[in-house]
Amino acid sequence: MPISMNGFSLQEELPTYSKSQLALRNGQDRPEIWIAYRGYIYDVSKSRLWLRGMHYEHWAGQDLTEELIDAPHTDDVFLRFDVVGTLQ
Repeated sequence: MPISMNGFSLQEELPTYSKSQLALRNGQDRPEIWIAYRGYIYDVSKSRLWLRGMHYEHWAGQDLTEELIDAPHTDDVFLRFDVVGTLQ
C-alpha cells in the first residue's frame, strides 16, 4: 500500500526532479526554496529560518542528506514542510 504524504501517494504521484532542477529552487534564481533529504524534496519557502535560501551554513537547492547527519534536530523537523517531489 502506498504511503500518503501531503495528498500525494509517494510511490506514484510525486514528480521527480534532477539535481539541476533542484539547484534552481535555491531562493535566489527562483522564489521557491527547496531542499532534498533522503530522496525527498521539501519546500521550505515558508520557513523564516530559510530566508534567502540559507539556513546557517546550509544552502537551499541541494541534497542535504549528508550535511544533516550532525544536525541538532531530528528528522521530525521535515514533518513541518510539504514534500514536493523526489530526487532523481
